[in-house]
Amino acid sequence: MKAMILAAGYGKRLRPITLSIPKPLVPVAGKPLITYHIERLAQAGFKELVINHGWLGEKIEAALGSGVGWGVNIQYSPEGVPLETGGGIYKALPLLTRSLTGESDDPFVVVNGDVYTDVCLKSLKLPEDMLAHLVMVDNPDFHPEGDFCLQEGMLFEKAAMPEKAGLTFSGVSILSPSLFAGCQRGKTFALAPLLVDAMKQGRVSGQYHNGFWTDVGSVERLQALEGYLNDHLQPQDRPQSQNNLQDQSRTS
Repeated sequence: MKAMILAAGYGKRLRPITLSIPKPLVPVAGKPLITYHIERLAQAGFKELVINHGWLGEKIEAALGSGVGWGVNIQYSPEGVPLETGGGIYKALPLLTRSLTGESDDPFVVVNGDVYTDVCLKSLKLPEDMLAHLVMVDNPDFHPEGDFCLQEGMLFEKAAMPEKAGLTFSGVSILSPSLFAGCQRGKTFALAPLLVDAMKQGRVSGQYHNGFWTDVGSVERLQALEGYLNDHLQPQDRPQSQNNLQDQSRTS
């Protein structure tokens, strides 16, 4: 199974930090945010990764290279024009579905590049007949209403279950290529409407994660995550030196 890291945002809420560095490369507890995702995906057994990028994307490619330093192969999906989540994933579908024998209908994991979580990526599965499976978390202070309702392993629009409290989509999911049937390449569109349409068909499942999760969408949350990681990282998880990161890029 392949995995995609969404990394094409402008990071406007992190300015002025992101005026000269793309959001995925913003350092957190000594290393770029995106490297935590790469490491966790590699540890979970993912070998083929796709990363989309937009703002200052050439810096992402220069820093990460082919991924050889993490034991993975990274392919890039550059976006000259921002395509949002749905459009970005759809543009990258040929990279996500191509196999040694041709096109594949296999699902793939998607991780938002601007979150941090300890979700077990290795255990993610797409149930039979589902188009998507989303990991849901408790609503943070900055998103108190949540996104969708979870009941008996299935996800629903909040409007369809007004009596039930919503949960927040963690930005971690496993998707079927069929979710994007009928979409047009090069178009800008969000992922959420596709998910809502699939929910109406009863084809979106979900799971609740009660571990650590945060969205790194502001300077304050970035600082809070840095404090958390400094307190909780084990010695073997401490950041590599910048020289090592540069070496990985040169050897890729």
